[in-house]
This record gives sequence, C-alpha cells and structure tokens, in this order.
Amino acid sequence: MTADAPDHLTDHLASMGTGTRAVHLGRPPHVADQPLNEPITPASTFVAGGDREYGRYGNPTWSAFETALGGLEGGRALAFSSGLAAVATVLDLVGNGAKVVAPRNCYTGTAMQLGDLEARGRLRTELVDVTDTAAVVRACEDAALVWLESPTNPALEIADLPTIIAAAHEAGAYAVVDNTFATPLLQRPLESGADLVVHSVTKYLAGHSDVLMGAVVTADDELHGVIKGRRDLLGAVPGTFEAYLALRGLRTLHLRVERAQSNAAELARRLGDHPAIEEVRYPGFGGIVAIVLAQGAMAADLLTHKTRLWVHATSLGGVESTFERRRRWKAEPATIPDALVRLSVGVEDVDDLWEDLRVALDDLT
Repeated sequence: MTADAPDHLTDHLASMGTGTRAVHLGRPPHVADQPLNEPITPASTFVAGGDREYGRYGNPTWSAFETALGGLEGGRALAFSSGLAAVATVLDLVGNGAKVVAPRNCYTGTAMQLGDLEARGRLRTELVDVTDTAAVVRACEDAALVWLESPTNPALEIADLPTIIAAAHEAGAYAVVDNTFATPLLQRPLESGADLVVHSVTKYLAGHSDVLMGAVVTADDELHGVIKGRRDLLGAVPGTFEAYLALRGLRTLHLRVERAQSNAAELARRLGDHPAIEEVRYPGFGGIVAIVLAQGAMAADLLTHKTRLWVHATSLGGVESTFERRRRWKAEPATIPDALVRLSVGVEDVDDLWEDLRVALDDLT
C-alpha cells in the first residue's frame, strides 16, 4: 500500500503482527493484474501537476519502502542514499555552536561526523557513557540534540531510553535514536518519545549485503517536512534499484532477525565457556555479539583470519555471519577494548557457526 494507492488491508494491518506488516506494507492495491510488488520506477522526471515533478523529490519505489518502514516504526519514513547521509541530515538540525550529547561508544561514522563538525566550530559535542543514566540526564541540560544508540556499536551497552528521552525534551532538545542494531522488530523508540529514528538500511533492514541506503523516521509531521526539505535540497536520495532491494529484504526481516537472534544467544552462551575468551558481551537481544580475546589484539586479528564460514568484513546485519576487530580502525575510540571482536551473527545453522569459531579459537589456546 503506497501512500497514494490505499488498499482494503490498510486499516487492518495496524492491528496485525510485525511479521505480517513487514510482508504486506508498501504493496500496490489488490486489483486484478496489478503486480504484487511495487515496480522499479527509473524516472528522473515526472509529468507536471502532481507532488513529484522531479526525481529528487520522490519516487514510487522509495514511497513503497518508506510506507513499509514507517509502518513498522510507527511513524513516517524518508529514504536516504546511505546511513551517513541520514545522520548528516539530522545533525543539520542543530544550530551553530549548539551542543550535541552522544554516546562515547557509537557508530564510527556518526562519531567522525560529530568530530568533524566540532573541529569546524559548527557544534559542540559531549560524549557520555549511556549506561550512566544520571550522567546522561545531567548532560542533557544545555543540549540541542541528544543522540542515542541502544545497543551501542560495538560496545553493546544499553541506554534507559524513556528516561533520557524525557530529560532531552525537558531541556528542549531533540531526542534521536539510531535503531539499526535493534530494528523496529525489537525496539520502537518513537513509542518511548523519540523525535527521530535513524537507520542504516544497509544492515538488517535490507539484510543481504547488497544495498547502501539509510532512513529517518518520525511521528512528527512538521519534522518530517523539515527533513524531507533538507533531503530535497541536498539531494541525498537513494537509487530506485536500491530502494527496491531494500523493500524486498524488509519482507523477511522478522524471519532473519528471529534466526540471527536465536543463533547469537546460543553462541554467546557457548563462547562464555571457551578459555580463549576473556569477556562476552551480549545485551540479551539482537544478532550482534562482542567478544574480547584473552590474549590480546594479535589473537583477535588471528581469529578473524582463521575461519571458513565467518567472513572478515566491516559491515553487519546480513544473512551471512561476519566479524572484525574493531580497533583495527584508527577512528575507533580508546574505550573499546583493543582485543574486542564484533560478531554479526547470520542465519546459518548455529552448530556450523560454532564449530568454525571453536576450531579457530582452539588454535589460539
């Protein structure tokens, strides 16, 4: 059901389960000979007289994806060319010299954008430990925007979203949550009062390591208009093929997240008993696990080159299992242990994933 093509299911989907909504939101109406999927519309120009006019302002393929994601998050979504394009657009809401509160451990791209903006005098940043709720609340007092991740990337820390969001609003600040790790299946920050939700669609939403895309979701019509206006002006729009693939991936999000989460929980349990592991970090939900190798950074690097199934790669959220030592990136904060390996657990058979890891870990002991 795209925004301009309502269907008889629309009124009923809101009361149905997330899996059902993931499958059915954003489809064309059930009319004879209508395609089941929104087609790819490779158009840069539209006939005048409607809302689109030009390819930078909208596209039916984007609209279908936006309808589906917005319905899952409980707001209105806007698709972007990448997750960082979405991040940049949201940070553009902050006035010159104003303060942004953000996790000390957060997505590297977000941290780098904040660092760049601060270095150029555009804004001020206060980095906080999101697990220290009282400290975060104090930091909110003079903030213009409070940026949250929960779980954080890659430390997997959990923030008290309702309390911190309330503190941000009391200070007159926007509250933004990057929901990439949890997805709207496991966490819906708008229901906790967040003004904006950001996604790297590249990760779990698209889910097949073949799309570069981002999104912003809000339940505030005025904010939606502001963000869309910035997207229109800056041109940070996705390709239609990317939007088509992202929506196709979204159809199986509930199945992939359920399997990845089940695998991650089981691997976290088994990893905790291995002598090569000093620490296992798993927040109790989602498909990301972090481990700290007892023998340090060299052992962590060796691990990522010893497996057959697990792929050494920097992204996450795909059907295949990937991992990397995060501190191999110079921009990763010093608060992340040097020997921490982030595991993005895929949907393979868990026993195969464990055996591949176990053999590699045994070689390190």
